[in-house]
Amino acid sequence: MTIKLYPDERLDELQRCGFKIIQNPKKFCFGMDAVLLSGFARARTGEKVLDIGTGTGIIPILMAAKTKGRHFTGLEIQHESAGMAIRSVAYNHLEERISIVEGDIREAGKLFDPASFDVVTSNPPYMVANHGLVNPDSAKMIARHEICCTLEDIAQQTAKLLKNGGRFYMVHRPFRLAEIFCTLVKYDLEPKRMRLVYPYVDKEPNMVLIEALKGGNSRITCEPPLIVYKEQGVYTEEIYDIYGY
Repeated sequence: MTIKLYPDERLDELQRCGFKIIQNPKKFCFGMDAVLLSGFARARTGEKVLDIGTGTGIIPILMAAKTKGRHFTGLEIQHESAGMAIRSVAYNHLEERISIVEGDIREAGKLFDPASFDVVTSNPPYMVANHGLVNPDSAKMIARHEICCTLEDIAQQTAKLLKNGGRFYMVHRPFRLAEIFCTLVKYDLEPKRMRLVYPYVDKEPNMVLIEALKGGNSRITCEPPLIVYKEQGVYTEEIYDIYGY
């Protein structure tokens, strides 16, 4: 299928089912965090999934390849990113399984029916608005800093949209774990599963994968650590498997 690429855009291989994705490296490209989340999240046969802040649609596309979820919806506020996601969905002939909606995360509860999703996923901005160096490019700024939404916005909207017993999957930074857990519990999203991601076996973790259950009881399982590199430039076997190499 022929899909128009605009200046600076490229079509990247995803190593799954022959799928590809349109990206603009001068704006923002998906990272390992999105790929790891797509491997950590679970969508069962017939389930409906919402990805909050989908960017160019990487998580719905990968989850469509990896799971038996019935339908995936990606919500994205940035017009340009949403447009790339729509074209990627069309390129991969996934229109019947994936829908892209352009809209504000903070208005998600108005865009979709209450308790209408079995699963919600999110790879949210990690940094609060005043933390660190803010990238002047708006696409990267919105992706990395809590400019258009906060952790609390995401938890609040997720709680509205998940069915009771539904699951929320998120990737974030370990330094905000205390805040993450407090915020999730505040909105009746009980953390049930957690996995820390380490760049090397002897380094501190730099990512955390979390599963929370809407209306769940208080009990969490800490899974074995996920190590990214076994040596400089060489992924561990588990990372190769998640990527599909």
